[in-house]
Amino acid sequence: QVQLVESGGGSVQAGGSLRLSCAGSGRAFSSYAMGWFRQVPGKEREFVTAISWSGGTTYYADSVKGRFTISRDNAKNTVYLQMNSLKPEDTAVYHCAAVGSGHSDVVLRFWWMYEYWGQGTQVTVSS
Repeated sequence: QVQLVESGGGSVQAGGSLRLSCAGSGRAFSSYAMGWFRQVPGKEREFVTAISWSGGTTYYADSVKGRFTISRDNAKNTVYLQMNSLKPEDTAVYHCAAVGSGHSDVVLRFWWMYEYWGQGTQVTVSS
């Protein structure tokens, strides 16, 4: 089983940057495909980005492409989300998610494909 803890959220003005971290427990973490999702109250969970177990494959939602970067450090059991050029519409609770991938180089963009979830970290972007 994997436990995920997000950190790095906060309040920032439009155009600013934040770096989110997702720390995972367990020796199998390095074999998990990971994703970031965000949710605003009253709206559906939205895919942001995903990364394969090796870090060799990534995938981004069109809304964040060119502004956000996902990466991982398997030695530290951590996945990162660098968010630049933030916009007010990026305001949400950001969750990281994990699922065993059997060391296949997949990226998954649907929330129901993931098995483990963190509690989330709030990101607020003011105009």
